[in-house]
Amino acid sequence: MKETGSSCQVEQLPCACLLEPGTNGHYTQTRTRSSWTPGAPLRHRANGAVGAWCSSPDCRASSRLEAPEQPHRWGGKALVTGGAGFFGFRLGRALARQGTSVILLDLHKPPWDVPDGAVFLQGDVRDYDNLYKICAGVDCIFHTASYGMSGPEQLKKEQVESVNVGGTNNVINVCSERGISRLVYTSTVNVVFAGRPIEEGDEDSIPCVPLHMHIDHYSRTKAIADRMVLAANGRSLKGGGLLRTCVLRPSGIYGPEERQHLHRVMVNVQRRLFSFSFGDPNARMNWVHVDNLVMAHLLGAEGLTPEKGCVASGQAYFINDGESVNVFEWLRPLFERLGYSRPLIHLPVSLVYSAAVLMERLHVALRPIVEIPLLLTRNEVRNVAVSHTFKIEKARRELGFSPKKYSFADSVDQYLQSQHNCSGSSLLDSRLFLTFLLGMVVLGLTVLTLWKEH
Repeated sequence: MKETGSSCQVEQLPCACLLEPGTNGHYTQTRTRSSWTPGAPLRHRANGAVGAWCSSPDCRASSRLEAPEQPHRWGGKALVTGGAGFFGFRLGRALARQGTSVILLDLHKPPWDVPDGAVFLQGDVRDYDNLYKICAGVDCIFHTASYGMSGPEQLKKEQVESVNVGGTNNVINVCSERGISRLVYTSTVNVVFAGRPIEEGDEDSIPCVPLHMHIDHYSRTKAIADRMVLAANGRSLKGGGLLRTCVLRPSGIYGPEERQHLHRVMVNVQRRLFSFSFGDPNARMNWVHVDNLVMAHLLGAEGLTPEKGCVASGQAYFINDGESVNVFEWLRPLFERLGYSRPLIHLPVSLVYSAAVLMERLHVALRPIVEIPLLLTRNEVRNVAVSHTFKIEKARRELGFSPKKYSFADSVDQYLQSQHNCSGSSLLDSRLFLTFLLGMVVLGLTVLTLWKEH
């Protein structure tokens, strides 16, 4: 693959770009031949999406069919990687309810009862042999597994790369060797966002961010995996046929039973991290309810079938609830239910960003000795401070995606009810935290001043 300016495109679609482990833990690009016919219709997009591929005569690259409002019931056998996670488990449950035989694959056991029609297998996407064994009889893979989205795990570079890049490479290769014809990849809007404002961006006009511009390992590795999956579209399968892939790029996910991110926000509210706001006061972003994201994945898988004209083959889609919000306004229900007011103090984003830089470095430097809480990261500061909103018209038009209306307040209430028996003794005293943050900001300004003088 190559990058032209700020665009990412697939240089030669006849070859699927894959990565193999190289020296020092890095990955090198290799190419695997696929049965591409010269003259086949191709579409190069700024975001890396490529033309539709399908081995059926019923598929046409130009056919943009309107899908039904809800996915139809389909059987078969599907693998959901990351199947014990908040989203992966909910997706697996929806598939099982539609009559699909589901394998939930994850390193950790799910905290919920495995639904009828599904089985849980403990395993690692980085283990190719085990993944190959598990995928016997599978005809569709939903690759939702990832690592490093938030908190301290963002800074574990080797693990982030091995899961997000190496794991995705394994999934693609298993599809080829097992003759699995459909692959739906859960990406992120971060692959096109690098801190510059985006207002109502769409898939054709918003380019992929050059990899060197990503400031966090998660976004960079998800961008690599995103491109790998799109490049693998049209790859020849063992036993005949072609692999059809699509990529869904959701915004922040919320919903009932979500624990990781809502808990992190709640703890930071109680620490008074959000006693101030920062960045553009009018900054807006998108969110997606977990059930809307599940719907999008089911529709994406359908869009890879001949019955739907392979409409989603080689395509990328932004997925959200169809509305944009200011993050501090959106979090108002959480502030109110925790007994806090909306932030009234506004700080320059440069100060908060400098504090985040120092927090990251201190966390990494002392990690071999002691685990220091990572209160805020550069990527989190940027996501809050800068507007980045995206249209979902392509998903509406091509997949029939029609998001339902949900309330964040309902998710907050459900979460807080589950926390009633939890002790708050582990939370830092707010005054100590604010003192620490102020010290970090002062130290950051001092470092910046000395750097400029030299």
